Amino acid sequence: MNIKEAKQQIKNAITAYLSRDALGEYEIPLGQQRPVFLLGAPGIGKTAIMSQIAQELGIGLVAYSMTHHTRQSALGLPQLSTREYGGRSVTVTQYTMSEIIAAVYDTMERTGVREGILFLDEINCVSETLMPSMLQFLQFKTFGQHRVPDGWIIVTAGNPPAYNRSVREFDVVTLDRLKRIVVEPDYDVWKEYALARQVHPAVLTYLDVRKDNFYRVESSVSGKQFVTARGWEDLSRMLRVCEKHGLSVDENLIGQYLQNDRICADFSTYYALFQKYSADYAIEDILAGNAPEAVIERARAARFDERYALLGLLIDRMTGELRRALLMQDALGGVLSALKAVKSALEQGDALSLLQEQARALAAQLKSASEAGALSADRRAALQQTAALLREMEPLCAGKSAGEAYAALCGDFARRLDAHRTDVRRAGDALEHLFAFCERAFAGGQEMLILVTELTVSPFGARFISLFGCEAYFAHNRDLLFYERRKEIAGQLDALDLSAL
Repeated sequence: MNIKEAKQQIKNAITAYLSRDALGEYEIPLGQQRPVFLLGAPGIGKTAIMSQIAQELGIGLVAYSMTHHTRQSALGLPQLSTREYGGRSVTVTQYTMSEIIAAVYDTMERTGVREGILFLDEINCVSETLMPSMLQFLQFKTFGQHRVPDGWIIVTAGNPPAYNRSVREFDVVTLDRLKRIVVEPDYDVWKEYALARQVHPAVLTYLDVRKDNFYRVESSVSGKQFVTARGWEDLSRMLRVCEKHGLSVDENLIGQYLQNDRICADFSTYYALFQKYSADYAIEDILAGNAPEAVIERARAARFDERYALLGLLIDRMTGELRRALLMQDALGGVLSALKAVKSALEQGDALSLLQEQARALAAQLKSASEAGALSADRRAALQQTAALLREMEPLCAGKSAGEAYAALCGDFARRLDAHRTDVRRAGDALEHLFAFCERAFAGGQEMLILVTELTVSPFGARFISLFGCEAYFAHNRDLLFYERRKEIAGQLDALDLSAL
């Protein structure tokens, strides 16, 4: 199965394992809660989906790579103690708590989270001395004398023997106690993840037309040649940073991430062309509705590969704008909730103290959820932005009575909300301009279909359009009745109305 299907299988298993009956007992007894064994090629996204599952289920995550562990660190160290048996004092050996199990308890203490995932990667590559203890752990959920806390589900991962010489095969007895899931690379599934992570448009447009180069592991006279999903994502981040700081990108740099000579050379050539298109086409002018006629004519006459690269540049820039607007939308929603709490408690304290109390509660929530691994990158960014806005509003309370301070806070919020509405309108206008450009430059071509599809798949495009609309999008996609129905639902901006304060 692909990684998306595997994610759903694991998510369903965890949901089932954590389900309780009317008496509060687990519906699937602990002894029958089989650990998950996720088997797939390296760099395919096995670790990434564990964070996503924890975030979506709102549970904790403790992750370990087992290749870094010795028998002592995993099992615990022996220590001597004295016991009485039949009137005789005897010395017995006990074990200290495993570092791994201790990490679960530490997470529970720090975050207050009582349920979660214990994820052990490279499970079938442990040392020979650790393997017997590991098999015991998979069967009985214990390391030495210590058991994984109830409510913590064991998920493991490993590579097939073809990719790793250190792999040790599990026997039938062990496999019969595991939920074994085999995962294969799938670019179309990975692209959904990549769009949410804002992977560089050069990577996505290249792989859209060369899907065979998404994942490869080959043997050559010089050794293993490989390209993985992890490599593409890490390269994407490096490209973003290099472009931001004006650092050079050449085949030597790309080859550090794409460790296949042919694919590295091919993408290097494509990236150079992509950068040329980025410089030649007036991206900002197009989104501002001021595309020069010469740019429109060039796009109209260009080959499909150039037009597709240009479309990738435009969509990337556009979704970046939409993401920023959505993050501010969520941040202002958090500020509104904080101001409501301040208002309800205004008689018990001054506005500044109450606002600071809300900021501290938000910081604690952010810290706890981050340590538990239960926050997505965008949710973390929205909470951080909310905290920053609250800190910026604190000086407004200085030297004022409670009523005056609260009025000042509401006035500041109103100004920020108006500025946000302006930004939303500007982003909406840019989206309409993008469609207008494509209508003029690519009339009758498949580029419009690509644009509508990419905006639908993008979490930022889909959410922005569902909240604030886009007439051009609806005009080109009348079949999406979901969005037509949501036109009747008031956007979240209306929910931020000041009358609620």
